[in-house]
Amino acid sequence: MVSAVFHNPRAVAAAVSSAPAKAAAPVKPAAEAPAAPAPREPFDGRALALRVVPPVAGLGLVVLVWALLTMKGGSFPTPLATWDEAVKLFSDPFYSNGPNDQGIGWNVLFSLQRVALGFGLAALVGIPAGFVLGRFTFVNRMVSPLISLLRPVSPLAWLPIGLLVFKAANPAAVWTIFICSIWPMIINTAVGVQRVPQDYLNVARVLNLSEWKVITRILFPAVLPYMLTGVRLSVGTAWLVIVAAEMLTGGVGIGFWVWDEWNNLNVAHILIAIFVIGTVGLLLEQCLMQVARRFSFDD
Repeated sequence: MVSAVFHNPRAVAAAVSSAPAKAAAPVKPAAEAPAAPAPREPFDGRALALRVVPPVAGLGLVVLVWALLTMKGGSFPTPLATWDEAVKLFSDPFYSNGPNDQGIGWNVLFSLQRVALGFGLAALVGIPAGFVLGRFTFVNRMVSPLISLLRPVSPLAWLPIGLLVFKAANPAAVWTIFICSIWPMIINTAVGVQRVPQDYLNVARVLNLSEWKVITRILFPAVLPYMLTGVRLSVGTAWLVIVAAEMLTGGVGIGFWVWDEWNNLNVAHILIAIFVIGTVGLLLEQCLMQVARRFSFDD
């Protein structure tokens, strides 16, 4: 019987089909391996040293030369004497003994307030003006000669105009900052608009985009690096101008403080003010460079 089944193919097929089907064993999913931790980048001491050591060495060299030149005495203070005066100044930078005797902290803050106001007004006017100059050739040809004429004018030449118009020192200083810091923003923004590829504008024309959409969707992302470069140059110009303007207008401010210390023949305080002015200008520039990297469209 068994041999008959195995020798008969039909019987084999029938026997296989009539046998109870075994349930397939469920396939257990393989356990996911834990993600390997990202390898830590090795500490690169050499790169850190190359970034830190040269500036520190340069500063140390300046202090060494300064100490050698003043070791025999004279009216110019030594580095140690200047350091002692700096410790006294910064131990109470926000004292106030009247409108003409305030701490160095108040003077820096008042100068920054004027810079923020004049620079902010320049940005509100200069950036849109740059877009207009770059977008419309006729306007560019009409206004560019005027910009080329006014841009090289010394900041102090604008101060009497501000005093004549506003009849007060503080708005005159703000006006001087405004007129001197507006040019880099106008020029850099206009150059950025002019360098936008023509293909982008052709596509916008085909899609019949409005001028507002052309500016916000096409021009602005492409022009942003140029615009931020102009802003960075302008804030440096504004901080440079306020010191010179405050020397002439008086009141509270780091520029007036430098001039007042010169009248008192306090050279150590003047050197400290130079260091403070340079540090604040460096911080302003570094902040704007970080903003430029943050809003870069290159990635």
